Order: sequence, then structure tokens, then C-alpha cells
Amino acid sequence: MQLKKFALQVGKKELKIEISRLAERTNASILARMGETVVLVTCVMAKKAREGYDFMPLSVDFEEKFYAAGKIKGSRFVKREGRPSDEAILTGRLIDRALRPLFDQRIRQEIQIVATVLSFDNENDPDIIALIAASLALSISDIPWSGPVAGLRIGMIDNELILNPDYSQREKSDFEVIVAGAEDKINMLEIKGKETPEEKILEAISFAQPYLKEITAWQKELQKEINEPKMELSFEGPSPEFVAEIKSFLNEHLEKAIFTGSQVNKLSGLKEELVYHLKANFSNEKINSEELKKLIQQAERILDEEIDRSIHENILKSDKRPDGRNLDEVRELICQVDILPRTHGSALFVRGTTQALAITTLGGPGDEQLFETMESEGKKHFMLHYNFPPFSVGETKPLRGPGRREIGHGALAEKSIEPMIPQKENFPYTIRLVSEILASNGSSSMASVCASSMSLMAAGVPMKEPVAGIAMGLILGENKSTYKILTDIQGPEDHHGDMDLKVAGTNNGITGAQMDVKIEGLNIEILSAAFKQAKKARLEILSKMKEAIDKPRPDLSPFAPRVYTLQINPEKIRDVIGAGGKIINKIIDETGVEIDIEDSGLIFITAPDKESSEKAISWIEILTREAKPGEIFQGKVIRILDFGAMVEILPEQTGLIHISELAPYRVNKVSDVVKIGDTVTVKVKNIDELGRINLSLKDAQADKNS
Repeated sequence: MQLKKFALQVGKKELKIEISRLAERTNASILARMGETVVLVTCVMAKKAREGYDFMPLSVDFEEKFYAAGKIKGSRFVKREGRPSDEAILTGRLIDRALRPLFDQRIRQEIQIVATVLSFDNENDPDIIALIAASLALSISDIPWSGPVAGLRIGMIDNELILNPDYSQREKSDFEVIVAGAEDKINMLEIKGKETPEEKILEAISFAQPYLKEITAWQKELQKEINEPKMELSFEGPSPEFVAEIKSFLNEHLEKAIFTGSQVNKLSGLKEELVYHLKANFSNEKINSEELKKLIQQAERILDEEIDRSIHENILKSDKRPDGRNLDEVRELICQVDILPRTHGSALFVRGTTQALAITTLGGPGDEQLFETMESEGKKHFMLHYNFPPFSVGETKPLRGPGRREIGHGALAEKSIEPMIPQKENFPYTIRLVSEILASNGSSSMASVCASSMSLMAAGVPMKEPVAGIAMGLILGENKSTYKILTDIQGPEDHHGDMDLKVAGTNNGITGAQMDVKIEGLNIEILSAAFKQAKKARLEILSKMKEAIDKPRPDLSPFAPRVYTLQINPEKIRDVIGAGGKIINKIIDETGVEIDIEDSGLIFITAPDKESSEKAISWIEILTREAKPGEIFQGKVIRILDFGAMVEILPEQTGLIHISELAPYRVNKVSDVVKIGDTVTVKVKNIDELGRINLSLKDAQADKNS
């Protein structure tokens, strides 16, 4: 295909794309650029379906390259990029969530989308560029897909909405909304707020819709111009007789399994009964094991479809949920603090059969997490880690490091809590939160938010406001106009529902939210209703949490370290450190404290007890004290000169007593009055422009005699 170039004005910026020049062996590739940020997006579909898959195998990888930003990073021994950063994983998940709903979920060929950042200008974030380019690549490829979609980032500064704000604008923005969709439908949301009212979020989404419509219309025009026919996929389905037999078997058991007792256990049991039924009726010499395996897979798909149909029908027609709750009802809540005796803070949050245990650990500035990515590098003084062990869902699996899902859930909980964390200047501690999911049946990430908020307050972290979260669901009718919003989804509602909207915030507004859908998208009316119902549930949960702990404790745990701050003149930093770190290491060794010094002269002292901190602070104050004219010091003569004597009045600070200032009479020889090693009382006469201290022995004696 001949190289083709296109461009579209998106707000104040121009999006440029090139088709079919690079990566020619893919199903499609797009080279997209905005400003000087350049992203190559490729999509490849496997030629054969993978056996044994019961899901649509889509993977989206976002590759950050340090060379894109002109950096060489890594350890001294390894300089190539390693595993993707958390930010890269989150960006890949974000793109995945916008694209996945528009695939035929029966596809079993592996589809891989790779977005590689080739150039980064520190102004235009590659995530939105990659999302649009991924949509366009799929649209012009032969891969079956019902897109396109578009994505945008919306911010607000001084009550003015901003389209695709740059990095400096994002720091000033009141909130950040990443929205994806097409026409008037929204299919993905990622929100970070500062107690932002729901109305402002909806205003931002409405603001984005005309731009989404314009970008998707542009993609459709390019799709027509490229005119690549989509490949025809055939899906082998079961015979009508087999479907009828399975439905007949399920009719006796399905409603009972869904709407009574523990749905998870009942549905699992029904699946086992179905498999037993198939083996009993179809295991004969005419069917081999592979054919029987295929029949079982087909039967399980029919079961899944029937559960989906039953849940939709019952909720839409009679508001009947699997566990019998009202549509806006939150499951039973249990909130407890101080679960663990030796941790700095702990809390347990239980919602139905979802349990999250959150533990807070406080450390000094030296415990901050260093990070370096293609976009930035720095330190984090607040972090939240989310663990989802297999036992939480009654399964057995090898225990390995956190996967993409755990990183995603932890990031959502972290950004929901972060706006309420005090600034480092006001609370100079490194804060690590860990959420251990002990049992999961619906929205463990929002349970993590609730447990973490209580754990922080129990630890004495002065949070601005407690934060709670809730997961909302949706059941949409076939006509797309009838719908029911579900509060606190769990089990089959989560799996078979049409939306998963997680909303976290305080009494005052939203701090974090995320939405995925299993359909083509939602209109603003449904979103508005969902946010409104979520607020009601959030306030209810906050009220219950306050019964366990209503505000941060005034004191830290006795097991937590104490961090003290001291501001010194930046020019005195070298006096504290000493040659080769000699002085600072001596202070650390003799007092048992940890010392961290910033370039501004702000010193953090992390001590195991008050006595150690006082000793270290006193030592540093002496080292950094600056002499002032008129002050009296006890000093030691360290050098004799022809014209005077050098006296050490403070550590590493010396002054000169001129021969004329030694006595009230004429002195012919300095050694007649003072000798090396003498302790003398001197007065600071003045400090010259070069910082040299001039002392007087006779003035100090005169002051003493008067």
C-alpha cells in the first residue's frame, strides 16, 4: 500500500497520521504524532484460533522507550528497557478497556496491539495519541471490529474546561477525565478528582462528546478511503437440537441457582451438574474425548448465555436481583480498626462477602520510592499496594508478583485516596498502604479504598476527609432505552451486567472513578443516573465508616518512627555533611537517627525516640549556627598570625582577632596575649562582605567588666 498521510485538528493541536510505511507485516500499522510526540501502533491477529480459550484473547501493550525522551536509564550494568512500568501497564489497560467492547466476543484468535512511543516532547501525552491510533489501525485493518472510537483528556482550570491539557496544565487542573467513545456513546472513563462534584464530571463528559464524534467520523472517512475488507470469521455453533436439550436441562435448575443462597457456589454446582449430564448422555463409542470436550465448551457457553438472559429479564421486569436486594441497596457493612497490634495502623472493611484488610506503615523520607519512566523521574512519599491472593476467590494458583489487574486496582485505589493525603511539608512521613483482599465477591478495589481510609486515620495520618468507594452496575434492555442501575454489584451481576462503574470520593465530591462497559457505550442520561445513585451509596458507606473511626487520631502509633524537620541555610549543607560525609555519618552513628537533606536546606530527621532526635537536632543546630555581630562566644585559639589570632567559635567557623582588638592597650606581639589552645571569650565585631568574621577580645572583656 502506498504511503498516505492525513491530519485532523483536535482543539488547538493537530493530530497527524501516516498509514502503511512501517511494520508492513502487520494487519495494520499507524504512525501518529501530535507535536513532537510520535507513537507507532500495530495490530496483528493470529491466523488460527487457540484451542481451549473461553474468552476473546486481546492484549494491548504500551511500550515506553527511554530513547524517545533522549534518556539513558537503568542500572550501571543493564541499560535496556526491562518490564513495563506501572504507568505503561495502566496505559495499556486504558486502551484495552476502550477497544475490547467493540470486538465480537466469540473471537478466539489472539489479537495483539502494540503502541510504541518513538519520540516524546514532554508536552503531549502519548496515551491519547496511542488510543486514537489503535482505533484507526483496527478500523483500516481486515480484523473484524465494530469501531472506531476516540479518546480525549479533559481538565478544568479556573472553571474553564480544557481539551487535552499539557503536563503543566494538568498539575493546575481541578480534575482530570479521560473519556472514550463514539458518537453519543461513552464506553470508557478514567477520572481523577479533588473532591469534584458529579455535575462537573458530567459537564466534562458532555464537553468531550462533540470532539469524540468529530474524531470517529474522521476515522470512518479514512476507513472508506483505505477500503480494506474485513475478514470473514465463521463460528461453529451447536446444533439447534443440542441447544434445546441444554436449555431443557437448565430450565429445571437455573432460576434456583441464580436467585437463592450463594450464587457463586450454586452456579458452580450447576456447571458441574451440566458437565456430568453431558458425560452421562454423550460418552459413547460414537464420540471421542475431543468431541466431548467441544460439546462441554458449547454447553458452558449456552449456560453463560442463559444466566445472562435470566438476570436481564428478572431485573428489567421485576427489579429482582440474584441476592434479593433492592436496586439501590448496599450489602451489609462491617468496619473495624486496630485489627493488628504492632502495625502503625490497620482496618478491616467488609461488604457482603468482600473483605479488605488495609495496613498503614509510616517511614521517613529515606523510605520514599524512587521512580524513573520515559516521562519523568522522582520520588513518591505515598503509595498503595493491592494484593489479590487466589484464596480470596476460593482458587489455587502459584503465588507470583502482582499482575496487570492488581496494578490497575491498586492504582485506582491510590489515586482515589491521594488527594486527601497531607502534603509532605506538613506531614513529612513516607506512607505505604497495603490492601490485602481476603475474600472477593464484587469490587475489591472500592473495598480497598474504604479500608485504606480507615487504616490511615487509625495510624494518625491527618487526612483531609475520609474516602469511600462503591461499584455500580447496569442492566440494559434490548431496545437500549430501558435500563436499571444497580448499587454494589457482586457475583453474577458483575459478570453478566453491562457496566462496571467504580466511584470513590468524600462527602464533598469525587476523588477517583473508573468505568468499563460490555456494550458499545452509554449515553449521558444513564451516566448521570449512575453517578447520582453512586453518591447516595457512598454517603451511606462513609456514615458507617465513621462509626468505627470518625477522624484521624491525634497521635501516631507508639511503634511508628518520628520525623522532625529543621530548616537551615542551603549554604550550610556542606557543614552538616562534612568532607566525604564524615560529619553526617558521625551524627547518624552516635544518635541512631536517619537524616535526609533537600537542596532547599530542609532537613528531615527520622528517629526511633525523642531523645535521639533532640541530640541530632542540637548537633545540627550547632553546626549550622551563623554568628551575628554583637554575639559573645567561647572560642579556641587555633592559629597565631603576625597581625592577630584565629579563633574557632563554632564547628567549622573561625574568626580573626586583629592584634588591635586583643587588649585595650598597644600589643607588640600576639603571643604575649594569647597562645594556641587558649580558650578565650570573644565578641563578634562585624562580618565583612566575603563572610569573614572579625572578633574582639577587648570588647568582650569590657562588656564583662561593665
